[in-house]
Formats: sequence, structure tokens, C-alpha cells
Amino acid sequence: MTTTGEEHEAARGGPWWWARWRSAVLDGALAAASAVECAVEGVPFARDAGIAPAVGVVFGLLAGSVLVVRRRWPIAVVLVAIAITPAEMGFLMGVVGLYTLAASELPRRIIGSLAGMSLVGTLIVTFVRVRQDMARGDLTLGDWFVPFASITTAIGMTAPPVLLGLYVGARRRLMESLRERADSLERELQLLAERAEERAEWARGEERTRIAREMHDVVAHRVSLMVVHAAALQAIARKDPEKAVKNAALVGDMGRQALTELREMLGVLRSGDGVRGGSSSAVPAAVEVAAAVAVSRAVVDEGAVEGPCLSDVEELVGQSAAAGMVVDLSVEGEARSYAAEIEQTAFRVVQEALTNVHKHAAGAKTYVRLAHRVSEIAMQVENEPPPEAGSASSARLPSGGNGLVGMKERVAALGGVFVSGPTDAGGFRVSAVIPAEG
Repeated sequence: MTTTGEEHEAARGGPWWWARWRSAVLDGALAAASAVECAVEGVPFARDAGIAPAVGVVFGLLAGSVLVVRRRWPIAVVLVAIAITPAEMGFLMGVVGLYTLAASELPRRIIGSLAGMSLVGTLIVTFVRVRQDMARGDLTLGDWFVPFASITTAIGMTAPPVLLGLYVGARRRLMESLRERADSLERELQLLAERAEERAEWARGEERTRIAREMHDVVAHRVSLMVVHAAALQAIARKDPEKAVKNAALVGDMGRQALTELREMLGVLRSGDGVRGGSSSAVPAAVEVAAAVAVSRAVVDEGAVEGPCLSDVEELVGQSAAAGMVVDLSVEGEARSYAAEIEQTAFRVVQEALTNVHKHAAGAKTYVRLAHRVSEIAMQVENEPPPEAGSASSARLPSGGNGLVGMKERVAALGGVFVSGPTDAGGFRVSAVIPAEG
């Protein structure tokens, strides 16, 4: 696992300006080595300058110890190294100072200027020193050696630390950029995960609403007709045995149809549960739920061809008529096929409207109208006032109050318009218009 920016900042635990104790120890060791080097080199400097050796040693210790602040003030370290170059001391401090300067975030013009000053200083000091050695006879090489040694020494003391520092600084900046990108990506992933959870929760709510609506449509109409037929069967069982047998057969058929539709519904739910149960535990819960919802919707869509459609409206009206309702069906326009979801919704609207008539206006004459238009399909179910005030409760049909809400949700989901309400004559009207394209 990579260290994020927050963890990287939390890892800073060094003293003063150091990020880590390890860095402080390293700088302290380098400063001690530089101080020892400058102290040793301060002895011949004091002898050449005609001062006491102890002064040269103290001067060297003070100058060399400046290296301890190389991370805080790299410019000061390089300037001190350049200043003591004529004394032929501070070579370690010069090399480390140039490296630290090149690896820092300072502008390139400052780095180039200080590196050039160090190069010129080293070049001049080396040139003078080698020329003095040749004049004293310590070196017997030709005159060409003086500039060669000066240039080689100056470049060798300046170029390697500067180039290495530039490389390390560029690499450090690259790592920081990658760390920032990783932090940004992590935040985006967290945001996406939160949004996925919200979408999954919304999908679960939508799926629960859809299942409740389907269960209501499947059970309410069939069971309502069964209750109506059972009440009629109880009333005519002794008076008209032949009609009682016919009503009993209708009750059986409706019960079987309700069971068949319930089995299909439960099969869809079991398919969704199977997918959710078989998923790996490593998959987030939100993804599992979304997958289950998608599969369940897919199963419903696949089975939509075998579900109710507009051609079944005539049979639906016939069942209501067999239950004692006076119902009139009229169809306008040329009948044609629509998308399965549109036909199911149109069928469910008519079905629920007829169920409500059975519940609340038993015995009332009802008109069912379908209109096939160019770009839409319209349906209307309107009933007259019931002939008797107490007839609505004769079968004791309960009402859940969700039928109209479910119809409106179905129609609105397809971009249609749904209107319901009482008529001036005292009846009730349900109207819906659904775009033909869905």
C-alpha cells in the first residue's frame, strides 16, 4: 500500500526543520565531518597567513559546522563554501552544499548563478595553486598542465553534485506529484463509492415499490373478483344450482390465474436473490444490490412477452361481466402492437380501475374505452353511480388505498399522463394517455 499525502505529512516527526530524525542525524554527521576537515585544513591556512594555528582550527570548526543547516539555508552553505575556497578548505561542504542547492525548490537561475560562482572560484584557486607549485619546482610538467588541472578540478568539484542534485530534485517532485494524484484518485473513489451507495439505496427503494405495485396488481383484481363471485355463489347456491356451479368454476379459474402470476413474481424474486447470494464477498454491497436489481429487471423484461397485454383487455372485461358488472367496451382506431411495457401498463390501468369499481361501486354500469392514436394510446374507465348506497360493501372488499398511486406511477414512468376523480354525475373516472414510443 502506498503512503498517501495525509500519512506522509503525519510521518513528519523530526526536530526543528528536519522531517525525520534520520535526516537530522545525517546532517549532523556531515557537519561534524566537514568541521573536522576544515579544522585540519585550517592549520596550514593559519601558518600561511601568519596567525596562530589554534585560530585556524577554530575558524575551520566554525566554517565546517555550517553544513548542519544545508536543508534550511542551502544558499548560505554554498556562499560560505565559496568564501573559504581561497583558504583551500571546505571541499566536502562545497560538494554537499551544491548538491543540496540543486535538489531544492529554488529557481534555476539562482542555482546556476551559485554553481557558476563556485566553478569560477575553484578554477581560480586551483590555477593559482598549481602555478605556485610549478614555480617552486614541486611539479615539472609543461605549461599546458596548469589550465588543464584547473578546468578539470573545477568541473569535477562542481558538475557532478549539481547534476545529481537536479536529478534527485526532479525525482522528488515527480514522486510528490504522483502522491498528490493518488490522493486525488482516492478521494474520487471515496466519492464514487458514496454515490454508488446512494444509487443502490435508491434502487432498493424503487425495487421495493415496483414489487409492491406488481403484487398489488396481481392479487387485488383476481382476489376481488373471487370475493365477488363467492358472495354471488352464496346468494344463489340454493336458488340456481347451475349458476352456482358456473360461478364456482370461475372462482377456481381466477384462483389458478392468481397463483400462476404469483409464482412468476416469486420466480423473479428468487432469481434476484440467487444472484445476490452467489456473489463474492469481495464485491461491495452496493454493487451486489445493483446487480440483483438489474437481473430482476432483466428477468421481468424477458418475461414481459408472456405477461398481460392489450389483447387480454376483452377477457378482463368479460370476467368483470361474469361477476355481475354491467360493462361496455369500445375501441377506437386501428389496434396495433406496442412495446411490452406499454401494453402491460395499459392493461394494469384498466384492471385496477375495474377492481376499484368492484370495491366501491358494485352494480354500477361501467364504460371502458381504448383509443389507438398516431403517437399514443389512451384509455378511460368510467362508472356511473351505484344503484344502491350499500351495494359497495356487500362483498366486504377491503381497500388499501394504493391502486390509484400505483397506476399514476406506472403511467408517469413511461412519460404519460394520468388523471382520476369523481364525475359530475356522481360516478368515478380514470383516464390515462401513454406515448406509443414508450
